[in-house]
Amino acid sequence: MFDKKPKSYTDLLGKTNRIVEGTTIKGDIFSQADFRLDGELIGNFQSGGKIVIGPAGSVTGDIVCKNADIEGKFSGKIQVIEMLNVKHKASIHGEVIVGRLAVEPGADFSASCTMKTNVKNLIPTDGQQAQQKTS
Repeated sequence: MFDKKPKSYTDLLGKTNRIVEGTTIKGDIFSQADFRLDGELIGNFQSGGKIVIGPAGSVTGDIVCKNADIEGKFSGKIQVIEMLNVKHKASIHGEVIVGRLAVEPGADFSASCTMKTNVKNLIPTDGQQAQQKTS
């Protein structure tokens, strides 16, 4: 009658990964959970959730995700299905493909930008390379 499945360890803690300041990762990251990056990533990032690049964080590579908040540095190609928030301390160079975009005054936004209303299938669940399909 009251058979509730116990929550997994990650459900109890929340599903946010964190890379702290002073950490450098060289390689690709695949995650279905949200991600906060205050360190440095040299490689590609793919997530079914949200990525937050903190003020001390930097990414050199490509990003594919559902939502993104950027306060730090980004160089490469970023594809965001829903909303990209660019904070006033952010520096973005490269190519941006988004559903919606918000850029605060003072941000360094030196990128080509394409806004797509119906971006689908950017994030495959099997970890394979993402492909862009629009309606």
